[in-house]
Formats: sequence, structure tokens, C-alpha cells
Amino acid sequence: MTKKPAGESGILKKAILSVFKKHTTRNLNYKQVSKLIRQLEPAIADRFLFIDDPSANRSHLLTAMAQMVLDGELQEVDTGRFRAIPEQLYIEGVIDITVSGAAYVMNENFEDDIVIAPRNTGTAMNGDTVKVLLYAKRSSKRQEGEVVEVIKRAKNEFAGTIQITPKFAFLVPDSNKSNIDIFIPLSKLNGAKHGQKAVAKITEWLPETKNPTGEIIEVLGEAGDNNTEMNAILVEYGFPLRFPKEVEEEAEKIPFEIPAAEIKKRRDMRNITTFTIDPVDAKDFDDALSVQEIEENKWEIGIHIADVSHYLRQGMSMDEEAFERGTSVYLVDRVIPMLPEKLSNHVCSLRPNEDKLCYSAIFHIDADANVLDEWFGRTVIHSDKRFSYEEAQEVIENKEGPLSKEILLLDTLAKKLRAGRFKKGAITFEKVEVKFRLDEKGNPTGVYTKENKDSNKLIEEFMLLANRKVAEFIGKHNAGKKVKGSGHPSKAPTFVYRIHDSPVPEKLQNFSLFASKFGYQINTRTEKEVAHSLNQLMSDVRGKREQNVLEQLAIRTMAKAVYTTENIGHYGLAFDYYTHFTSPIRRYPDVLVHRLLDLYLHEGKSVDAKDYEEMCQHSTNMEIRASEAERASIKYKQVQYLQDKKGVVFEGLISGVTEWGFYVELTESKCEGLVRLRDIGNDFYELDEKNYCIIGHRSGKVFRLGDEVRVEIKNTDLVKKQIDFLLAEQVETEERRTKKNPPKHALKRKRR
Repeated sequence: MTKKPAGESGILKKAILSVFKKHTTRNLNYKQVSKLIRQLEPAIADRFLFIDDPSANRSHLLTAMAQMVLDGELQEVDTGRFRAIPEQLYIEGVIDITVSGAAYVMNENFEDDIVIAPRNTGTAMNGDTVKVLLYAKRSSKRQEGEVVEVIKRAKNEFAGTIQITPKFAFLVPDSNKSNIDIFIPLSKLNGAKHGQKAVAKITEWLPETKNPTGEIIEVLGEAGDNNTEMNAILVEYGFPLRFPKEVEEEAEKIPFEIPAAEIKKRRDMRNITTFTIDPVDAKDFDDALSVQEIEENKWEIGIHIADVSHYLRQGMSMDEEAFERGTSVYLVDRVIPMLPEKLSNHVCSLRPNEDKLCYSAIFHIDADANVLDEWFGRTVIHSDKRFSYEEAQEVIENKEGPLSKEILLLDTLAKKLRAGRFKKGAITFEKVEVKFRLDEKGNPTGVYTKENKDSNKLIEEFMLLANRKVAEFIGKHNAGKKVKGSGHPSKAPTFVYRIHDSPVPEKLQNFSLFASKFGYQINTRTEKEVAHSLNQLMSDVRGKREQNVLEQLAIRTMAKAVYTTENIGHYGLAFDYYTHFTSPIRRYPDVLVHRLLDLYLHEGKSVDAKDYEEMCQHSTNMEIRASEAERASIKYKQVQYLQDKKGVVFEGLISGVTEWGFYVELTESKCEGLVRLRDIGNDFYELDEKNYCIIGHRSGKVFRLGDEVRVEIKNTDLVKKQIDFLLAEQVETEERRTKKNPPKHALKRKRR
């Protein structure tokens, strides 16, 4: 080995700097720098870095990088980890404000979120796009900053409770992420009364004032009323309570009747056995299935999807409104449709015994569930029967009933499709769905859970098949075709994909360690082995107390599925190509997919990717909002259900641990509440984040994720949708202590 000449250290520093300039937001150790130098500057690597002497490489690189820190060329963010000095002092991003008031700003150029202290959020509110001044980074600390400008408000309308004094009024927002009240001049109350729920619109927020000024634009009603509270949730998450007048008028002009000329343009499938399977209370039937045998052990299976794009044309007010909403919203007791009711429940809905226009994916399938042929296009259908999932399940279990031959065939094929997916590495989470029994006023009288059965899985598999095949048809089959007149292969046209990235290895490793505490093993060597292990885990925990905790944590380990024009495949489904085609009544991306499919079937030119990527991002954001609104409505009903049950002891599992306490999910009702550390007794507890537990300093007592506990209700807060629990053992200990040493005033009364 030749020793590196001392006078040539500048060449090595230059190579190191080129690595960090190319990876400006990454924190790198000497091994990563060494690897990247070999990729970017192989000649310098050959000269200064020696494969046969790792310790010398370590010394050379760390010495050089330490000097670069002293020279102000690099930052040491942690022991042995370095980062480029930011050239820009400002970044833009979306702010996420926590319940405590602390905030984080997300920026795609930074691995970690920027930390914003409560005093430095300025006039920013949760979800706003902000400009942030970056502070000088301190070693081992996360990047901090200060909001200097609100670039775009996420929303300016807020639901909350009105508080009126003789001289002024305030609206106190319901959201626990909003700790700023809105000042309302008395002249702008618009009939709102003290204590009522209302919607305020911010009209002004001067930089030097603590609170924004607003006006009441709608009175929702009395606090505690079911309709009022559900509407408040919709406003909180940015969903309108009604359609604009012009949208309703546009919808009313759409005829129920289908012109004969339109039927002639389509493939007529009205004489083929067709049916729908949906929830018992559904009215918006997006999809139908048709079945006919074309020869022995070969069938034509039609997956027929409501042809929303035939009625919803670009440029219409209805289309603009549907895009803004992005999705239908499903609260505990109601559906807020993406489309006006005339379309969602009548014109487009595939109701039985009515002719309907569809966009269909039709497959020839053999007895092994192999797809032998495919066809996509516009059709007209006639549904013979509407099944609920429960009715279809009865047919599957009893092997008799209406259309039993067709349903049993589809069930058999669906199970083969499902087995094929799992063999290729698909993952399934049998998530328990919480449902409520409600009285006529919408108050919960009971809680029960619902699980997917074979009838649900039957529909799921054929919808997955249609979604996959449509995506393959555009992304796979169209790529590589020769461009007319050039002789060169084309790339796939712009399309809307539903993608799901593989899990972050660190998260997966942490989950594997946690699962091992319950005696379960997760193999993390390859993606396929991970999938097999997770499926085995989900099977092994079914029916056990730890089922929901492990399922929830496994889901959190996974990446989130999103819409994009850049396809990377769908990890969870083990599909190379996937989209959303099957629910255009309730999802706007499906409308986009229908339009693009029809465009490319008729050899139209590829659309602008940038425009569609922006629409994809909006659709993903609205999907997240809808999911949050649904969870908020469930949480409200859970709090409502438990508010009169103080003194009752419940069994539960620890479902989450934080710095301020741990969450407990009740075994029977799946309601979740918080046991605060300050309520646990005479000890100081600290969070052990790595091991998902809280440990008492003096007692050594451990509360670990997944542990069984007994709790009682301390407090319920409907406005904040929060439940506080006390450990039952603490309550019992306190009661025994009180009986043994009653308060002095109690003793005095006794002596009398």
C-alpha cells in the first residue's frame, strides 16, 4: 500500500465536496462518501482510497471532512455524519402544526422535516404553504427554522363554537391543531348566538395582531346536535356542505333516458346476466359484473363501470366541483357525494332493471383464472339483480339462491386470482372496521366490528383485475410501439397511476423487533420474503388480543399509496402497473383514467404530464382529507358512546406510546383514549421510542405497546374528540387509600 502524499489533500477534499454538492440534503458518513466518490470520481478513488485498507480510508476521509467542517465547507450534523452547507437560507413547504403547538415543515429537498417552535410559526395555520428562514444547524440537532411568510392558505373557513361578550365575539375552532381564535366583530355575527356552532371566514390578519379577524358565513346549529357536529367535521377538513347552485342546475338538465343513437355507438351487453354487489345501504353503484360461458371451462367476465365521463365533461361546472372535492366522503352516518345526487344515485348508478351506460373491461378467463383475452370500451348494460354483500355471502355459504351458478363461479375464480397475487408477493391487512348502531337522532347505542368476507373479496379481486389490466394496457402495451413515420419505439403516454412504494428498511426493522416480543418473526431479507412474513403474521394473529395493535403498526410501517404520472408499481399488491378505474362516481382520479383510456383507445396524443401530475397531487391530498374526516366522525361517535360510562372498568391494549402518555384501545368497542403520565402515580416515566414503551425511573415499571391493561374513563371531550382514561389499578389503589385515611372533613361529619 502506498501512503497518500500530504500535499495532495486538496484533491480529495474537492472530490468530497462534489459528492455533497450532488447530495445537498443527505447526511452522509465516511462509508457512504467513499462509495459515492468511487461512482463520481473513480480516478481520485483509485489514487486515494484503498480497497484493501478500510481503516486508512476511514482516517483519510474523516480527517479531510473534519478540516472541511472547520473551514465552513461542511456541517457535522451528528458524530461521524456530515452534510453540505445550505446555499439557500429559505425554503418553501407545507406546515404541519401538532396539538402541542410545535410545527414541522415538509420540503422535498430535505430528508427530515424542518422543526418550527410554537413562537416561530407567525400567522401560519395547519396545512398552509409557507416560506421558512433556516437557522444555522447545530450539531446533532434537527434543522430548525422560522416562518417568515404565508404563501398560500390551506383554507380560510373554520368551524367552531361562538363566544360572545358585550363588546366583541370569537369563534373558537374545533380543530385541535388550531390554537388561534378568530375575532368576530359583533356586526359580523350574522345571527349566530353564544355557544352555537358556526363557520367563520377569515377576512384579515395583520402581521402585528395575535388573532385574525373574520365574519360568520353560516350558523351550523346547536353544539352537540348530531347534524351540527357532522357538518362541523366536514367544514374542518375543507369539504363543502352543499353543491353550488350552477352545479345543481347543470345536473338537473341531464336526462334519465339514454338516446337510441348513443346505444348504437356502444357494445350492447343488455342480454348478458349482470348483477351488482354492494353494501346494504349503498345507493351509488359504481360497478357491475356480467358472466357468460363462451366454451367449456372458458368464460367472458365483464367488469362494467359507470360511464361518468360521458355525463361529466371537461369545462362543466360539475366537473370543476368534482375535481375540487376529489372524492366522496363517508362519515359514520352519511355520504357526502363527489357528484350531485341526480348523477351519483340515479343517472350513473348501475341500479337493477335499468339500462345504463358503462365503460367496461371484458376478459376471457379460463378455469385457472388466466386472462386469455381482453377488451376495453364503452357499453350499455342492464343489471338483473342488486345483491348486498350479506346476500351474496349467503349464496356463497349455502351454495344456492339467486344467480348462484354465476356467483359461485366468480367466487372460485376470485380465490384463484387472490392466491396468484399472494404467490407473487402481495400483502393483505384484514383491517377491522368499526361500525355504530345509531338511534333516530344519530346517537350511538352500540359499537360493533365488521370484517371482509368472501363476497367482499370476490368484488375486490375483479376490481383489482380491471385496475391492473387498464394500467398495463396503457403503461406496458403502449410503451415500445413504433411511432408512426419514425420507426422508433415510443414511451408510454401520460397516465394516472396508483403507486405504492416499498417500506423504509429502518421502519421495517423496528416493526420486526417489536413483533418478535410477541413471538412472531419477520424475514426482512427480500421484498418477497417480507411480504410472505407479513401475510403469515396477519394469519397467525387473527382472533388474538394483539391482532389490532400489530395490524395497525404493520400498516404504519408501509408507505402510503398515492396518485402520480410516474409509475413505480404497487408494492402491497405486487403489481408492476396499477391504477384506479373502477369507482368514478366517488373518486375523481377514476374519471381522469376513463378519459385518458378513451383518448388513447382512439389514438389520441399524450397529454401534458405536468398538468396531470398536479391533478394527481390534489387528488391524493383530498383523499387524505376525506380519510381524516371519516376518522374524526368515528372518534366523535366513540367519545359520545363512552361519555355516560364513567365508573365502568374496560379491558384494552396499549395501542400507542408518546412522551405524554400511552393510548389504550378498548378490546370490545375499539374506542381509543389516552392515559396521561401525570395520572399514573408517584414516579417519573420516560419514553423509550426504540422499544415502544414507557419506563418508570424508580419503580422500573414498563408500559409496552400491546400490553393488556384495565382502564376507567376519567374525562370525555366531544369538542376535541378526546377520551382520557385512568388505569383501573390506580383508581382502586386510590379508593383503598381514601377508605383507610378518609379526608378530615369526612371524619368530622362521621363524629356528628
